[in-house]
Amino acid sequence: MAHGYRELASILREGIQRGDYPPGSTLPKQADLARDYAVNVKTVRNAVALLESEGLVTPVRRRGTVVRSRPPMRRLGMERYAKSNWKFGDRVAFIADRDANGQTWDRSDQTQMVERIEAPAHVAKALQLDPGSDVYARARVVRHEGHPTHTLTSYYRAEDVEGTPLVDPAPGPAGRGGGFAVLTLQGLEPDQITETLTARMPTPDESATLELPAGEPVMVLQRITRTKEGRVVEYAEGVHASSRFAWTYTFTMPD
Repeated sequence: MAHGYRELASILREGIQRGDYPPGSTLPKQADLARDYAVNVKTVRNAVALLESEGLVTPVRRRGTVVRSRPPMRRLGMERYAKSNWKFGDRVAFIADRDANGQTWDRSDQTQMVERIEAPAHVAKALQLDPGSDVYARARVVRHEGHPTHTLTSYYRAEDVEGTPLVDPAPGPAGRGGGFAVLTLQGLEPDQITETLTARMPTPDESATLELPAGEPVMVLQRITRTKEGRVVEYAEGVHASSRFAWTYTFTMPD
């Protein structure tokens, strides 16, 4: 029975989801698929290209079309920011994530670059600064078992963090308890967080940094951190490989 390439892609997609082709396995050779489904090789090639664009498979030299693994990574919601983690302990957010999921971690899983820059317009607005004000940008790349999972760039008012561990580019969190603990020692204890999540396709630079296969979107996190008095002390932007994260929030419904 002949199929169009979209129909063939649907059959193969269902097979992947059903487990007929488990993660790490290869799809049958294109000539075999063409024979089995009574289509030409071009139809098979287009069907496989569609699955690749969806992030389900990826071509591997000398192996064929490999079904992508979906590494388990559950990301916490509000619990990852619990003060008991960083104010009274030494578990910054990414370490809390790993612990909650029974995954290993090392402080060197996080590397960063720190620079003092003129605030981009949207950053100045988020930090409630005048346009052109200086901020510190602390850009991190976080890895799990050697593979990048996400980037996170935090922006701080220059006067808030000058001379603190937050401007130290050494790998790992900014001292015991990380950045929130540093802000607390500055008299700027974080108390409220607003997070906004959006999805989009990655830029070429993001694809390269996160080692993303074709077709995988990214989840973009924007975070505003305030003190109890409402002063903004951090604005952060994170770009996450979507296959590695799920956000879960438990909350009491407002009146």
